[in-house]
Amino acid sequence: MGKWTLGVVGVIVAAILIGGCAVGGTVLNSYNTLVTKSEATRASWGQVENVYQRRADLVPNLVETARGYAIHENETFVAVTEARAKVGQVNIKADQIPNAAALAQFQQTQGELSSAMTRLMVVMEKYPELKANENFLRLQDQIEGTENRISVERMRYNKSAADYNSTRNVFPTNLVANWFGFEVFPYFKAEEGANKAPKVDFRDLRK
Repeated sequence: MGKWTLGVVGVIVAAILIGGCAVGGTVLNSYNTLVTKSEATRASWGQVENVYQRRADLVPNLVETARGYAIHENETFVAVTEARAKVGQVNIKADQIPNAAALAQFQQTQGELSSAMTRLMVVMEKYPELKANENFLRLQDQIEGTENRISVERMRYNKSAADYNSTRNVFPTNLVANWFGFEVFPYFKAEEGANKAPKVDFRDLRK
């Protein structure tokens, strides 16, 4: 084999090695980016779960406080308690995300609890003494604060999921995502017919 032939072979081998390194570097960089952004999104989900759990933890005290003044509203109290129980049965841990079906079920049960708490709010309007109760006022403030945190954390999760998804779906990162099983993260969606998700609002009870 002549020197010229050896030189050509050397160039080809070098090109293959350089190309392989470039591809490998691209794959590694894409993989690391997906890991970082998916972990950030899961962390955001953890905060969402925490604030929803905080709201669920406040419900029993709220019901018991209201029950002491509105003994004839048992049907409403039962509805809130049952909705709260359903919420407790649908928990999505950070390592279970992404799962669009699970998120849809989670959002549905949380929406049912919001609706039940809104009906309870309407009942409370009829009991001035309840509205003046110190424990009730404290719970009211805590729930209002929690509802605000829910809105904030949902927005942050959606933003983080959008950032991850936009990165995941761009070539060549989408190829790496498919190779290594990085799935698309689902979003929280506004309820049908509304501009935002259900939110319990106690402000009218202050009047």
